[in-house]
Amino acid sequence: MSTKNTTRRNFIQKTLLASGGIILAPNFISCKKDDDLVASELDTNLLTIKNFHEGVASFDPSSSSVILWTRYATANAEIVWELATDASFTSILRSGKITTEASRDNTLAIEVTELEEHLKLYYRFASPIDSAISVVGETITLPEKASSIKLAVCSCSNYQAGLFNSYNAMAKSDADIIIHLGDYFYEYEAGGYGSTAENAFLNRQHEPAGEIITLEDYRTRYKQYRSDIDLQLAHQKKPFICIWDDHEIANDTYKDGAENHDDATEGSFELRKQNALQSYSEFLPFSRVNKENNSLIYRSINIGNLVHMMMLDTRLIGRDKQLNISNYFTATGLNTEALKSDLNATTRTILGSTQKEWLLSELAGSSSKWQVLGQQVLMGQMYIPIAMLTAFGADNFGEILTELVTIKTRMENDDPTLSAEEKAKVLNTIPYNLDAWDGYPGDREEIYQALNGKKIITFAGDTHNAWNNTLYDQNGTEVGVELATSSVSSPGFETYLGTTDAAFISGFEQALTTLIDGLNYFDASRRGYMMTTFNQTSVSSEWIYVDTILSSSYTASVGHSITYS
Repeated sequence: MSTKNTTRRNFIQKTLLASGGIILAPNFISCKKDDDLVASELDTNLLTIKNFHEGVASFDPSSSSVILWTRYATANAEIVWELATDASFTSILRSGKITTEASRDNTLAIEVTELEEHLKLYYRFASPIDSAISVVGETITLPEKASSIKLAVCSCSNYQAGLFNSYNAMAKSDADIIIHLGDYFYEYEAGGYGSTAENAFLNRQHEPAGEIITLEDYRTRYKQYRSDIDLQLAHQKKPFICIWDDHEIANDTYKDGAENHDDATEGSFELRKQNALQSYSEFLPFSRVNKENNSLIYRSINIGNLVHMMMLDTRLIGRDKQLNISNYFTATGLNTEALKSDLNATTRTILGSTQKEWLLSELAGSSSKWQVLGQQVLMGQMYIPIAMLTAFGADNFGEILTELVTIKTRMENDDPTLSAEEKAKVLNTIPYNLDAWDGYPGDREEIYQALNGKKIITFAGDTHNAWNNTLYDQNGTEVGVELATSSVSSPGFETYLGTTDAAFISGFEQALTTLIDGLNYFDASRRGYMMTTFNQTSVSSEWIYVDTILSSSYTASVGHSITYS
């Protein structure tokens, strides 16, 4: 996205100071003409880069606003901030002062409004009293009319699983914005999920050492992740648009609980959730209509008249508890009728009624070229043969998979010698992941039926693997495509397959794209991100992978690409 020169006009210089999810009273800065703007009063020769240990960041750019963020080392410190149109800060657009407070862990978030559209901007923070200054951050305002936009899409960064080379690659890319779909960190204890003998030499054990539960636990974990130089670089160079998934709270979260929470030993889930949300709003601030409620994260972001992106909360605001497939197995096999009945219960929801009504209204009222859902879990229908599910992990799994693929291929070739029993092995399918939209088909279908001919592009993360699905409604009508990113560092399907053998993994990938209708692409083992480019005629997506997360010397390359129009 290119920038334009600033047009000269009068404007009100107004900021909203946000911190810890609480927007403070507006601080109106005196009106000035562009001609009256002065150079920075900071003498950088007297300042040292220090005390801003978590770096700088910006969030939720719009055509007239952006949120600037940092954290300082101490409370009650007066911090000067500046926003300029040049890296040398000779043309200051806005500046101000704000004091750090222990109540929000010394984090600062400044929502700068009344900016002009389509700007490249630079910002920094300083404590003149301490002779301290931050690095210079880079950000943007969005164009009111866009011909193209390039989004880097990522999720699932596990500090103790390996290095954040994917963040480094995104920072150095030509992406306009980084879209983070959640699992920004993991709540597990040191030595828990993500830790292996292979990566132990990196010494990236989680802090604090235990599973995080209290507010200070969550804050400490955020500070550890934000100490990472590659994540800091990504935040410094690109604005982020974020949504949470489950691990920002606890694994497999739903509206009033989580798989990885035990009230008996870990206390109130509601208290834990509030601790998680408060720390999230401190370290990953987002633009909110309701300034007082940090649990309402769903929101829309318009990129010109090109992309209408609706960031969804499929975790906390309304999700019913996930169904457990193991509960439907009996002595005689899987009770598919009971599973189907529970899945299709009319009251079952992943969004909740209020968010769903908001989403349907957004879809109906949008005239943008592309309707984009920025959300956490796979939306595509991922039904696999029951015979495959029950054989997963067995010694003969590879043989059964080969048999199923052979049968499916023969079916596609209209082989008249196929028996009914053989066909049944492939046609008797169930959703493999009930934590995804497959576990909430009613909400999914309601969204599809509300499109009225519009096509959606769905972003997804969560699985640690890369996917491309064609989306179909229950009548078989195509309604859009799903673009799902691999993880930054969290382990993928290779962990569950129990092997890193390239030939076996490749065979598994090919098997799933054959057996699952609508699945066009699947990568089971590589770490990386997506680069998705929107223009007036098409969407193109590249799945970019780093060749290692065990060394800072890495190579990033395109593993797959598609174009959709």
